[in-house]
Amino acid sequence: MSDLIDDPRPGQNLPEYTVSEVSGAVKKTLEDQFGRIRVRGEVGRVFTARSGHLYYDVKDDRNVLACTTWKGQVSSLSVVPEEGLEVVVTGRMTAFGGQSKYNLNVDEVTVAGEGALMAMLEKRKKALAAEGLFDPARKKPLPYLPDIIGVITSPSGAVIRDILHRLRDRFPRKVLIWPVAVQGANCAPEVARAIEGFNALTPGGGLPRPDLLIVARGGGSIEDLWGFNEEIVARAAAASEIPLISAVGHETDTTLIDFVSDQRAPTPTAAAEMAVPVRLELLAWVGDSEARMARAMSQRMDARRQRLRDLSRALPRPDSLLSGPVQRLDVWGERLPLALVRSVEKRRGRLIEAGASLRPGLLRRALEERQRGLKATSLRLSPSLMRLVDQKREALARRADRLSVQPILRDLRGKRERLDALSQRLSTAGQAQVKDWRTRLDGLDRLRETLGYKETLKRGYAVVRGDGAVVTNTKAAKAATSLEIEFSDGRLTVGAASAKSGGKPKSSPPEQGSLF
Repeated sequence: MSDLIDDPRPGQNLPEYTVSEVSGAVKKTLEDQFGRIRVRGEVGRVFTARSGHLYYDVKDDRNVLACTTWKGQVSSLSVVPEEGLEVVVTGRMTAFGGQSKYNLNVDEVTVAGEGALMAMLEKRKKALAAEGLFDPARKKPLPYLPDIIGVITSPSGAVIRDILHRLRDRFPRKVLIWPVAVQGANCAPEVARAIEGFNALTPGGGLPRPDLLIVARGGGSIEDLWGFNEEIVARAAAASEIPLISAVGHETDTTLIDFVSDQRAPTPTAAAEMAVPVRLELLAWVGDSEARMARAMSQRMDARRQRLRDLSRALPRPDSLLSGPVQRLDVWGERLPLALVRSVEKRRGRLIEAGASLRPGLLRRALEERQRGLKATSLRLSPSLMRLVDQKREALARRADRLSVQPILRDLRGKRERLDALSQRLSTAGQAQVKDWRTRLDGLDRLRETLGYKETLKRGYAVVRGDGAVVTNTKAAKAATSLEIEFSDGRLTVGAASAKSGGKPKSSPPEQGSLF
């Protein structure tokens, strides 16, 4: 190491080092010179990498010191660095040769003074209040007499003994204790897990779910109670579905969990008193209520009984109510036998009168009269049926005459005549249309003749052909061996020599069939 910092003696060459040798020497010097140190300053930029490592700066008014807390060290920090917080960090100086930087590997962070802690507490309180976690409307009422009470505290302190003793004196209940650290780095995560664990229990399960939670701790300094000011504890208490009583510290101590809990107790003993009523007082109240209810029922029955007696005085006596109906029953009982005798005699007389008219001779005469009437009716029935049949037959004949074939034949002849007339009209219309089409065709043919080149020849024009092809210019005419000129009245052949010399052409009579 001395070779790196000592000046070479005159006449010697400077030694050469690799970059890694220089970086390693610097790192070794820093670690040997400083070792484990404590540095006070204000937390600047804070950055948590994806790997879980924590990078932040600690600065004063002139310089900045880069700090690093590895992932495995973050959970052991009692205070997580926050920007703007004045802290004292403890760790070892080291260097990172890959970027030519030095930094402090921090494994312990403490707040530099109570004023800084209170400032951070006020900052967290404002943030949670802005989210509505302190709203009284979201606080749940405590159960009057919970069956099971869950206590989150240290199992070795005096707090749990005070709570159990007060519960036993007031109203013994089942108590589930979730042991946690009540100060230090493990306090906040263990308390938060305990609140979440009690809420995760199934009601009526093997380990029953508490009806009420008590988070308790004895008094102490603000540093000792700081675990209950962590945001993770406050949010766990606010999210608890089970009503929660916070009993952290003495009456003058205030933590964040006090603001988000459903009820704050000044002491753990007071939390036990809030949790259950006094059993003896409750029994006395029940006995007093029972006595009052019995007196009220007795007085109510006496009042109803007196009311019934007063109403009964206005009613007549039972024998006077039944005397009239009994007398009427006696009268009707005496008249009933005579009425039955007269009714039987009257019905017997009517039976005798009806039986006198039912002698056998009268029945035979009535039967014979009915038979004679039936025979007479049967004799009249046959001619009537014959007359009805004759009438139906005549009506059928009349309808048969109306169904003759002659009207059908007449209708057929009329329809045939109409068909012939329609055929004649159709033929006439077809011939007229064919004639019209022929006339139009003749007109179109005449138009074709008028527009043909024959008519043009009649107006003084001529068609010149050379060697069988139509000649349209002088050059073609000179090249042809003979020329043929077609007029409207015939064709004229001109030799090539006469055509070139300008002599008179030789006239020839028109050929037969040369005109269209």
